Parts: sequence; structure tokens; C-alpha cells
Amino acid sequence: MYTLLAFLTRLFGASPAGADYPAQLMEQAGARFGRNPEQAAELRRAASAWLRVVR
Repeated sequence: MYTLLAFLTRLFGASPAGADYPAQLMEQAGARFGRNPEQAAELRRAASAWLRVVR
């Protein structure tokens, strides 16, 4: 779980203001699916949680 939080911190810290974070998370999840399906699922859950909070 720490790895996911560190990844999200780097992702959001390095992104310009107004970036589409859920789309970035989903892209990362798609890229990681073949190598680490569990982490891909975590990224998808994070994107879904982001959308619930924002909306």
C-alpha cells in the first residue's frame, strides 16, 4: 500500500494544475495490468474514489 501512496504522491506532485488525474490513474492501471494486476486494481479503485470525491 505504501508503494501506491508514494506513486500517487509523485503523480500528483509532478502534474500541472488541472490535470485529469483519474485518466492518468487508469492509464497507469492499464500499463501495469500484465505485470501486476493487484496494483492495477488499486489504481482503478483510486481513480474511482477520486471521481466520487470530486463529483
